Amino acid sequence: MKRLAVVVLVIAIAVFAVGGIAVSLILHDGLSATATPTKLEAFFARHAHQLAIPANAKDAKNPLQASPEVLQDARRHFADHCAVCHGNDGDANTMLGRGMYPKPPDLRQPQTQNLSDGEIFWIIEHGVRFTGMPAFTSHGDDQQDTWKLVLFIRHIASLSPAERMDMEQHNPKGPDDRKEEKDEDNFLDAPADNSKPAPPHKH
Repeated sequence: MKRLAVVVLVIAIAVFAVGGIAVSLILHDGLSATATPTKLEAFFARHAHQLAIPANAKDAKNPLQASPEVLQDARRHFADHCAVCHGNDGDANTMLGRGMYPKPPDLRQPQTQNLSDGEIFWIIEHGVRFTGMPAFTSHGDDQQDTWKLVLFIRHIASLSPAERMDMEQHNPKGPDDRKEEKDEDNFLDAPADNSKPAPPHKH
């Protein structure tokens, strides 16, 4: 009986020790969102969300084919809804992206590109718990927009300069951008001022 108690005590100490190490690793920079996740955190986070995706979702096939029109729709949708965190080119080097913990993944890298189409679709639709990735749940025909985004994410590493410029035109605009545009419009729409007297003619 004493031996069993000793074994239980040793196991309990080991569990507390491992838990303490895990907590210290997670809180290595306090609760700051500017911290860089440790390799151990990144490993567990990556595998935890992969395990959370249902098997039938992983095997889902994209019903759409890439075309200039489909990619244009997806590109503009991404620019308007997703780029604020992920950036137009998917590198997540944005004000919001840099301020998140964990940081959004670089969508061009293998950790995203190696996911199946079904996994990417599921993440967009359901989000990722304990991160900044929200769920953009859709139904019926609206799910086509999500499948278009999957095609765009596959394409994001090879954006052309023209595609980048098009995205910039569709990024959400803040108050300063709107004021600048309004000032430009007012300047362009203002009637020419012909009331000033002409300068005297010199002989």
